[in-house]
Amino acid sequence: MEPHRGDGGGGLTMDWQPIESKMFTAAAYAVERHTLYLRFTSGEVYCYFEFPEEHYQEFLRAESRGRYFLSHIRDHFRYERLAKLQAV
Repeated sequence: MEPHRGDGGGGLTMDWQPIESKMFTAAAYAVERHTLYLRFTSGEVYCYFEFPEEHYQEFLRAESRGRYFLSHIRDHFRYERLAKLQAV
């Protein structure tokens, strides 16, 4: 499955990386904004602000991305719900 290029909000184009997870379908990272974007299996997209790039790499390498999210991302970074998207 190829990464999906799409608008992450505010006209920003990024590469969405497909993720095999019970919690997520894809993730993207905006280096210039230090922002993580996560698309949940529900279709909802959340962005997490001031998210270090090295944490994004750790997230991608994690054995369980869901556990990594629950332990290291949720409740640790300011976030915003962007949209509920249909599958592309």
